[in-house]
This record gives sequence, structure tokens and C-alpha cells, in this order.
Amino acid sequence: MATVAGILLAAGEGSRLGRPKALVELGGQTLAERGIALLRAGGADPVLVVTGAAAVEIDGARAVHNPDWRSGMGSSLAAGLRALDETGSGAAVIALADQPLVGAEAVRRLIAAYQAGASVAVAAYAGKPRNPVLIAREHWAAVTELAAGDTGARPFLRAHPELVTLVECGDTGSPDDVDTPEDLARVRTATTFRSAAKP
Repeated sequence: MATVAGILLAAGEGSRLGRPKALVELGGQTLAERGIALLRAGGADPVLVVTGAAAVEIDGARAVHNPDWRSGMGSSLAAGLRALDETGSGAAVIALADQPLVGAEAVRRLIAAYQAGASVAVAAYAGKPRNPVLIAREHWAAVTELAAGDTGARPFLRAHPELVTLVECGDTGSPDDVDTPEDLARVRTATTFRSAAKP
């Protein structure tokens, strides 16, 4: 079975947050570092981080700069998939830097679904599709063609519902976004609570 790569989308400027999300610190790590660690712990290799508003260099990840980052997440997704063209990866798990409560087990479950035959696998929380998302190489060109603005892979997923395997991940973490200072405060509280709850 071909390897599964990881792509962390971390190019945004975080206009509502007041600073690039990739550089925001949470629990002693930046959101970009947390996202890379998530993908690696889940079994993705190699791992790319797509940058834009801020430069990001993280050990164990290849940085890919998206010069069109202002146009939205779609161009970052396309940049990441294009950068993987030269690898032998059979699929890619795409995660977002601004969803730091997603668990590594979600990545593992998506990879397991791919190994069991799924060509598109989407993490679901209480049955609702969110992130991360796994897409097999055979669909990268179509995903790239449809990716625009801040929609990412959504146009492709909506156009091909018959390809999508939903993988329940509600017990592995949360896809809560960090878009505002209030979001960040809420996520910090959740992170502190989880750390305190661990034995």
C-alpha cells in the first residue's frame, strides 16, 4: 500500500484573530507545530505545511509557500497537492492549523479507511462531516481544479458524494476552529481541562 502524506494548511493571516494563526501558541506549541505533530502521530509521512502570511519552519515537515494565500484556502490546498506530485504518496490527509483539538486518532482512522479501500475519507463528528479529510492521488487533479476561495476540497466533495466515506471521530477530539480571540480562549480552556484530566 502506498504511503499517505499529510498536508497542514497554515497560510492564513488570521484577520479576526489579529495575527497569523500558524504562529499562535497553545500549550507550549504554535498551532502549526501542533498540526504537524497531529499528522505525524497519526501516521502521515511525508508531511507538508503550506505557508503564506507567515514563514513557518518546523523540523520533520517540508514548508511549501503559497504566493496566492490571500485568495483563500483553496489555493493553499492546490499548492500542497501539487507539491506532493513528485512523491510516491498514494493519498493525502489534509488538516487545518486552526483546528488544534483534532486528535491524532482521527488521522489514523482516515488512513485505515484508505487502506480498506476508501479513496475519499472525511472525519465526522456526531455524523457531521468536518476535518481532517483524506483524498487519494487519483482525485488530486479534480480537487485542485475545483478548489477556489475558502472552500478547499468542499466543491469536490459535494460534487462526488458517492466517493465519500464518513469516518466517525467524535470520540477522538473536536474540530472547533480558532478564528477569534474568544475562540482561542475557549480552546485554551479545553486544552487545559484535557491536560488536567490525563492520568
